[in-house]
Amino acid sequence: MAKIDSEIKSKLVNDHHRFVTNLVFTANWVQNAFKDELKPFGISPQQFNILRILRGEGGWTAMSELKDGLLEKAPNATRLADKLLTKNFIERRNSESDRRVVYVRITKAGMQLMDEISQVDSKVQMALNENISAEDARYVSEILDKFRG
Repeated sequence: MAKIDSEIKSKLVNDHHRFVTNLVFTANWVQNAFKDELKPFGISPQQFNILRILRGEGGWTAMSELKDGLLEKAPNATRLADKLLTKNFIERRNSESDRRVVYVRITKAGMQLMDEISQVDSKVQMALNENISAEDARYVSEILDKFRG
């Protein structure tokens, strides 16, 4: 991949501007690559994220807890869960003690889907493995943590 200045065909003002522009550009590149990888499976990155969390939980999880674990703090977690429910990738039940609380969990079909997705050679993962050492990945992650404060 080319340097950010030539990728966006623009001269950037300073190193901080270059950093933020590169961060946004790269985040979009990763997101688009991930969308393309998930397209054959019929789910979005946000739906994948819900399945990822539920697979890790291993049982019934309150929707409020699920929302806390999402990478994108989107208010549409219920709508995303509804789509996964219609595809039989998750199941839902209401709390017996508090009707405002809804629980969800991943189904066997959802687990199978996650297994299938994990078998695909990820363009993003391949780019990481080929171009970024574990030490560089750790360093960039630390910088991003600093950036968010």
